[in-house]
Amino acid sequence: MRIAVLCATRRGYLFLKQLTELMPKEDLLVFSFQEQTWEPPFFEQIRDYTVAKGGQFLQAKQVGDQRFSLFWESTVVDLMFVVSWRYLIPASIYRRARLGTFVFHDSLLPEYRGFAPTLWAMINGEDHSGVTLFEISEKVDAGDVVEQVRIPIGADDTIALVMERVTQSYLDLLARNLEGLINGTAPRYPQADSRATYTCKRLPEDNQIDWSASSTTIHNLIRAVSFPYPGAYTHLCGQRMRVWSAQRLPDAFHYTGRIPGRVVAVKPGRGSVVLTGDDALLLTEVQMDGGEVLCASELLTSLSQTLGR
Repeated sequence: MRIAVLCATRRGYLFLKQLTELMPKEDLLVFSFQEQTWEPPFFEQIRDYTVAKGGQFLQAKQVGDQRFSLFWESTVVDLMFVVSWRYLIPASIYRRARLGTFVFHDSLLPEYRGFAPTLWAMINGEDHSGVTLFEISEKVDAGDVVEQVRIPIGADDTIALVMERVTQSYLDLLARNLEGLINGTAPRYPQADSRATYTCKRLPEDNQIDWSASSTTIHNLIRAVSFPYPGAYTHLCGQRMRVWSAQRLPDAFHYTGRIPGRVVAVKPGRGSVVLTGDDALLLTEVQMDGGEVLCASELLTSLSQTLGR
């Protein structure tokens, strides 16, 4: 049996390892692409692991490119998996898989179809996300569902922690459903399109902090785009400063004279308190561009400092 895997990032690498452990004798065809500069690099590990297992590796973002036309015409694929893939896959490609092409998506579809669903769920303050294994279709993220898993999101969880839960759920879903996908007994049920919601693509510049927003909104952004993402950022004296972590302050003073972004307290070794649109946050870890990660109290040392300027 020949299994094609379109994968990227750490999650794709771990998925590939799990697949080969479950089916060590199958013929592998793997596509992957170079990550963006801010992402942890796993492209080479995916490539090297594929080659070490005797599989065929190809680098591509658009697997339907003209340069692959002759390749696909002479290639037979029995089963195809799509993991952490960011690019559209033409029907002419995914229909080549005799047993079907199956996608892993980070939400409880039909909710959060589209880009970066876990990140968006955290930004929106959701208390859960999920993972859906579904069969690909012409409409984006709209194919029949095989299985779903609900993933809890705590109020102070970071994206790295939630991503670990999501990744483990990918591996669990693969282990539970692989045999059924091969022999045709895996369940499939249609999505309710009337309940569908969608997310747009996010860019690093979308992570700028608006200090006039609520503390909850800012805190959600900070934890949603922290490592391995580029981080939420603001400006200090005209220079970019990333905010890697912050804490909410349930007992913060009530300010009737308020300038969002103004430092109002310095707590050595803990961080610095900054006003928001409705409350205040304790910034704990920050980093100037090109500098090292520091406790916020080492950079925000004066009550005359204002972030966002």
